[in-house]
Amino acid sequence: MAFDIDVLRVKKGDNVDLSSVDTRGTPEWDGDDKDEGKAALPALNERLETLQELLYAQGTERLLVVIQAMDAGGKDGTVRHVFEGVNPTGVRVASFKRPTEAELAHDYLWRVHSQVPGDGEITIFNRSHYEDVLVVRVAELVPEDRWERRFDHIVNFEEMLVDEGTTIIKIFLHISKDEQKERLQERLDRPEKNWKFEEGDLGPRAQWDEYQKAFEDVLERTSTDDAPWYIVPADRKWYRNIAVSEIVIQTLERLDMSFPPPEEGLDKIVIPD
Repeated sequence: MAFDIDVLRVKKGDNVDLSSVDTRGTPEWDGDDKDEGKAALPALNERLETLQELLYAQGTERLLVVIQAMDAGGKDGTVRHVFEGVNPTGVRVASFKRPTEAELAHDYLWRVHSQVPGDGEITIFNRSHYEDVLVVRVAELVPEDRWERRFDHIVNFEEMLVDEGTTIIKIFLHISKDEQKERLQERLDRPEKNWKFEEGDLGPRAQWDEYQKAFEDVLERTSTDDAPWYIVPADRKWYRNIAVSEIVIQTLERLDMSFPPPEEGLDKIVIPD
């Protein structure tokens, strides 16, 4: 069955109500069998590996993948499973944590712009410039009139990137509050995952509703024709991996790429013994 990624896409002008989106749903997947879903991923990995090699070889296109989610939403796991096997030469992950003093001394997009992909590259933003209309808003780190203006800044920034040759896809991994609790508890219960837990993670959880509203505004106000958001139900990790893989693969396929022509005279070359 063909996977229609547009089912997950936020269309410009849509009203987004995250409470109406089933976080355990599996849109465009025939059934919800976990084993069947996991078995489908290697073929998607192989297809993505081929497309990434083509992107790198052609060297004229750029892909930016933005991934946002609540804490424990599966950002790291998505990157690990979806991009397994790709050539690390042409793929890079940029993570945006709490800003440093040097970063705070500049405008909020200063640290972001230097991380966007160059020709032939895929760059994945694990968190992104959207933290500056999410965390900054809910935690009241700047006045409302200041973060409100940032929606227009961000849309214009992404429009500039697209105009200069970057393809952008933005993915919101949508998990439930119950699922987040299970994943945070696992980080406490498993010693090898303790390092991923910080007591500060409980702060955003206590403000769950405020964050959901902030995400809804982000999805509504910054999903454009050229830089769309996709809402991926992410309680089921196997479905999340399939959906994100399909979004990335189909986006790359639409670029209509081709390998560069070979150097002339290769047919006459003999490799010496």
